[in-house]
Amino acid sequence: MSPKNEIPILVLSLLITVGLIAGGFWWFTRKSSVDSLSHLTNSNGEPRGKVFASVPNIPTGLFNYGGSTSWAPIRLTADPIIQAARPEFRLHYVEPLSSAPGSGSGIQLLIDGQLTFAQSSRLVVDQELSRAQQHGFTLKQIPVAIDGLAVAVNPNLNVSELTIEQLQSIYTGKTTNWNQIGGPMIPIKAFSRRISNGGTVELFVQDILGGQAFGPRVEFVSTTTQALQKVADSPGGIYYASAPEVIPQCSIKPVPLGRTQGQSIAPYQEPFVLPSECSGNKRNKLNIEAFQSGKYPITRNLFVVVKQNGQSEQLAGTAYANLLLTEQGQELISQAGFVKIR
Repeated sequence: MSPKNEIPILVLSLLITVGLIAGGFWWFTRKSSVDSLSHLTNSNGEPRGKVFASVPNIPTGLFNYGGSTSWAPIRLTADPIIQAARPEFRLHYVEPLSSAPGSGSGIQLLIDGQLTFAQSSRLVVDQELSRAQQHGFTLKQIPVAIDGLAVAVNPNLNVSELTIEQLQSIYTGKTTNWNQIGGPMIPIKAFSRRISNGGTVELFVQDILGGQAFGPRVEFVSTTTQALQKVADSPGGIYYASAPEVIPQCSIKPVPLGRTQGQSIAPYQEPFVLPSECSGNKRNKLNIEAFQSGKYPITRNLFVVVKQNGQSEQLAGTAYANLLLTEQGQELISQAGFVKIR
């Protein structure tokens, strides 16, 4: 090959080499940039931040919110600190006038324009999505925490575990005495809130009862506080509620649950704190690992339900979710007794 023919080949090789180096450098720097920014956004690409003060796009004004009673510990723990850090973002909790507070009533008030955003302990159902579309908008549900249902029995009841099938049998009225499932000869006294009272009962009916009706002997109560007191006073008492409302209580005993006999998972951290030893700071704590991994059989997410209408409601609902998804927000969720979503 002549020297004249070699020159173009050398130039071409040099250009290809330079191009490969430049392309590799571009890919590496772009990947590094994306990786370095990934901690600033959530799974939807929205701003995350570490503390409340660092979250952008927080609107100014007074915003009505409400919904699930399971959210009460978060409202008490996180919301006052949000208010102190972001005084421009004023929150006003609203209860329904003609129905009990809960996920369903909160979503209904959101659709009707009485709430800016709603708090829910269950997924939005098709009927609610349809009603929202009739009003000219859609609903977005942003998960911010992990929760689960815990079952409480009388502290003196000699029952060490329950299966989901046994729980269903109790609440549909097929099992009426504890001796039918290996317990003592004591009549079962089952308590529940009504299905119209919120997402917790709706989840229980759907996932545990398989859509069946409650048995005729189930006694309905208005609040979890009232129900836990009744369980403590009833030798054969049983009740279910959001795990953070049940696990720390000293007057009752939370029961391990399983899909099959002998495979139960405790909703609390071992070792179990006996009711006789439970007081002050010595209380049972949530089994975080079992809830995060899904080993515990009844888990769920808590959602901020946002009105997707391109207006202030959407901005405020998204801002509230983003605040709770910060590291500070997730830590406060943990302090409220729930499990971090991330």
